[in-house]
Amino acid sequence: MAGRGRGAEDGGGTAAGVSERLLFAGTAPIEAGPVLLLEPRQPAQIVSPDGTVDRPPPATIDRVRRQFRRASLSAFGQSVAAAGTKELDRGIGFLLVPVFLAAGVILYFSLSTEPDLYRPLATVALMAACAAVSRSWPKTHLLFMAALFCAVGFVAAKVETLRAATPMLGGEIQTRLTGRVVIAEPMANGRVRLTIELVSTAHPKLRYAPDRVRLSARRIPPGLTAGSLVTGYARLLSPTGPVRPDSYDFSFDSYFSGIGASGFFLGDPKVVTATEAPFGARTASAIENARETIADHIRSTVGGPEGEIAAALIVGVRAGIPEDINEAMRRTGIYHIISISGLHMALVAGTIMLLLRGAFALLPDFSSRRPVKKYAAAIALLSIAAYLVISGIVVAAERSFIMLAVMLVAVVFDRAALTMRNLAISAIAVIVVSPHEVVGPSFQMSFAATAALVGAYAGWADYRADKVRAPPAKRSFLGYLSRKLAVGVGGGAMTSIIAGSATALFAIWHFQRVSPLSLLANLAVMPIVSLVVMPFAVFSVLMMPFGFDGPFLYVMGKGLTAMVAISGWFSERSPVDAVGLISIQSVLLATVALVIATMATTWLRLGAVPFAIAALLAIPHVRTPDVLISEDAHLVAMPIGGGELAINRASSNEFITDNWKRALLAETIVPPETFANGTTDIADPVDLPPGSPFYCTGDLCIGRHPSGAIVALAENRDSAKPACGFADLIVINDATAYNPCRDPRILVVTKRQLARDGSAAVFFDPQSATARAEIQYAVHRPYRPWHEQRKYSREARGLPPYKRPEKPDAKPQTAQ
Repeated sequence: MAGRGRGAEDGGGTAAGVSERLLFAGTAPIEAGPVLLLEPRQPAQIVSPDGTVDRPPPATIDRVRRQFRRASLSAFGQSVAAAGTKELDRGIGFLLVPVFLAAGVILYFSLSTEPDLYRPLATVALMAACAAVSRSWPKTHLLFMAALFCAVGFVAAKVETLRAATPMLGGEIQTRLTGRVVIAEPMANGRVRLTIELVSTAHPKLRYAPDRVRLSARRIPPGLTAGSLVTGYARLLSPTGPVRPDSYDFSFDSYFSGIGASGFFLGDPKVVTATEAPFGARTASAIENARETIADHIRSTVGGPEGEIAAALIVGVRAGIPEDINEAMRRTGIYHIISISGLHMALVAGTIMLLLRGAFALLPDFSSRRPVKKYAAAIALLSIAAYLVISGIVVAAERSFIMLAVMLVAVVFDRAALTMRNLAISAIAVIVVSPHEVVGPSFQMSFAATAALVGAYAGWADYRADKVRAPPAKRSFLGYLSRKLAVGVGGGAMTSIIAGSATALFAIWHFQRVSPLSLLANLAVMPIVSLVVMPFAVFSVLMMPFGFDGPFLYVMGKGLTAMVAISGWFSERSPVDAVGLISIQSVLLATVALVIATMATTWLRLGAVPFAIAALLAIPHVRTPDVLISEDAHLVAMPIGGGELAINRASSNEFITDNWKRALLAETIVPPETFANGTTDIADPVDLPPGSPFYCTGDLCIGRHPSGAIVALAENRDSAKPACGFADLIVINDATAYNPCRDPRILVVTKRQLARDGSAAVFFDPQSATARAEIQYAVHRPYRPWHEQRKYSREARGLPPYKRPEKPDAKPQTAQ
């Protein structure tokens, strides 16, 4: 397609428009002419006087073979050079800019220590100078340009980290706080989640208080809105780290979201007299109050879970959606509908443009003299900008807005809208503004899916352009409708297959789950969303100021009812979606394959095949943990075979256990067997059969891994001492305790170590019963900025939990 800058024919001139090659002037070698393959010449045969043929000596044959191989390699190299030149002519240099920027961002966030800013800036200056000097050497110039963009991405990530500088709470504490409400979100469990900007704290006064916290409350006063000043006694918790090594880091997300602590109110917060807020805070509060007003109106009009989903789709408030509906949509692969992203932005813009083009069609004189298509695109751009603001400016919506805005601006300036170049511009904008999003699942999956769809569409368009098609045969009206329906269903199926294939490994890496029935569920749901839900959502918003939105919300609610019913039906019939852990190498190889396949336009795209095969082969090359330990030493899990996961607590954190179940491919949670009398039926722990769950008595729990390793969990050092005689792993839930065992082969993990280094994964050696177990922690030292708060907690300093002193006037209790 012309939008990608392809030449009219192979070896021809470039397409009309701006050529990205101007950005890399002088970098591409002269395109080579046709390459002639040399045929090996047969060595001359020597005929002896007696008529026999003498073979040439082996050295001559080997020399001829070497010459043929050199000629073949030379021809292959010339073919690669010619294809590379053509790729540069078609603008692949510009398409690779966000790839190298993202590589620099990933390099920064993957470092084990925090770098300074001066050396990366010096690297940028050096690479820029080298790129400028090396313009006469095209290949060297390209290498320096790639290094320059990597360095720029590295610096952008470092600058964002310095710009965020979020104060993080070091440990758990109870205090009375006063702050201004930023967001108030009703939750499905009846509680209300408040995001509050702290103004002050008291009893005790925090010396290093966070700027913004997120708290839940059972009830809120009737007059509480965004911008209200509230006060109340609350328990604050420091941001948590990953629930296991190599999993999602919630502390990382909190740091870049500006949230320094989370927790809950111990009572109901109270509204106090507010002082005059800054202009920016008043504007943000006005927008948030408008969002809440619209959300309440939608909930009351639609009602039920459908009302919560409608509020999520229109204003981005989705905390009230019941968890069973969320889980059903996750299992069926349609949860992307709930999150405002490119789909919603595109449907809103498309609906607005369709309405405007239809309205302009009623004015033929005006439409014939004016560029009404550009007018419609400009108004659609303003519409999605308003949609972005009213939806809360979440990251996914912000990224989608940038991408769609680039496309609409391209329409205004008579450029092709859906091109890989516009996608590259959107990616560059997102990377420069929010570099930390590069390492998150939302950025990776959305851009992977979009790049795959744009690349597949461009390839299909090129294929159709090269084919000679006969004029379509005349069909009946029924045949015409049948063909259009088949094309629509087939297009939807291919869209789901392409997007699902491009994002599969990213979904498995981040969530350890796939949706086996995603294709069927999306085919059933997307027509309802595209033709009913989102268009009528747009109509309802347009009619809401006039009070005529009721019928449109009613139709939208019926569409959501059908969507919920379909997702529930597929969820009940969906197989287990947990797939376990995969290696990071497979994800990186798949990313390289995706970049090559979507950006290359010549036969060089075949270079994606070996990377894709390598990615598939590298999937199982990951070591599954034998034991997982939470960062607070409270919960320990151990797979015992048969799809069962043994844990040491009868009641546990459901979110953590669900994550561990998916990672370890477990289906059933086996709680511990507790003995209240202080004795168990096991006379000697060594007699426990392999694969035994946890047996608890007093302050000690004992279990045995299928490999034969014995795991002991103790509440303090004294209860851990007896386990030194038989255990291979001892976990002590006491920050003041230290290693009670003298045997170096016993791995002892204390609460203090976990407070410092995060959750842990333990690996036993099945080949040696006497080898010490290996342990991997989720957090590495020295700390990065989003983990600095860990060293200030009481547990990390080896102190017991904080106890509030009794009031001086408290009367001591006397024995009766």
